[in-house]
Amino acid sequence: MTLHIPQAFKDAQAAAPFVEKQGYAIEATIYRKRYANLDYASHVPVVTEGNPWAIGTMFRMIDTTGTAKFISGKAEDLPKSSVTRDQASHDFAMIGAGWDWDIEEINQASMYGINLSDEKALGATRGIEQLLYDIAMIGAAEKGWTGLVNSAIVQRADAPATGTGDVTFWNKKTPLQILADLFTPFNTIKRNSKEIETANAIRLPPAAMDYIAQTYVDGDSTSPTILERFKSSYQAQYGSAPDIAPMRALETASQDGGGRLMVYRKEPDVVRFHLPKPRSVLPVWQNGLMSWEQAVIARTGGVEIRLPAAMAYLDEVMAPPA
Repeated sequence: MTLHIPQAFKDAQAAAPFVEKQGYAIEATIYRKRYANLDYASHVPVVTEGNPWAIGTMFRMIDTTGTAKFISGKAEDLPKSSVTRDQASHDFAMIGAGWDWDIEEINQASMYGINLSDEKALGATRGIEQLLYDIAMIGAAEKGWTGLVNSAIVQRADAPATGTGDVTFWNKKTPLQILADLFTPFNTIKRNSKEIETANAIRLPPAAMDYIAQTYVDGDSTSPTILERFKSSYQAQYGSAPDIAPMRALETASQDGGGRLMVYRKEPDVVRFHLPKPRSVLPVWQNGLMSWEQAVIARTGGVEIRLPAAMAYLDEVMAPPA
């Protein structure tokens, strides 16, 4: 029996159709691949509206003030309401990563009837998703952006030092003290916004989430855990279940490097992650006599906080990870 071996590609022109076909297959693989641990969309609303190549976005903020008083039928000194308008903008930037093949790889793939390896492409794609996740969480220093967990315009406070030894960390506090800490930033938002804003989401360092999910309020398994008690108390007060989840970016987000708790109203009018051009794959490009390359790109504006009064941080709930 004779093994049929395809004729080798002698030059780039002969190899081009094979490379393009393989490029399309890899592109399909990229779009199918998802990275659950880089799911920034579960923490911050992602906005993809607008032209993907726009320089940025501009928005207007309007606030009204007005008072009323008792008047007579002949009054001419009625209190007047006023309207204040402000305008702000937010710039976008492009990110990208690529991979390449040479004529040796291409000929070997064709000879043995195998596909070109998609490992390089998936590595580049994960790099894009990792960068988008990092931008969403902590921003990008080179662009002057902050993220969801470290914005200077969000109101913050240290957890009260009510634990054993006058510490703030939850593993030194009673369940009731921890429950008080959990509600503190919610109450801060209500108080400072004159009860206009109500937070509906809470994010915690993973260690803090584990602690409240595994610690019973009364010290034994017949009582609810701290997490269960918090959820039921929140629902009784606000009428719906809270959106609560761990977020590893909060492990060292406090000003002193400890764990930070974050509460916020998770809506795009409060906070949004600009992604005018989600990741997309460029066509295969011949970049040399014997090599080709392909790339994946995206355009983002990072996190924009439009209503900081609807967000709050509580710091030092957990010690930094060892």
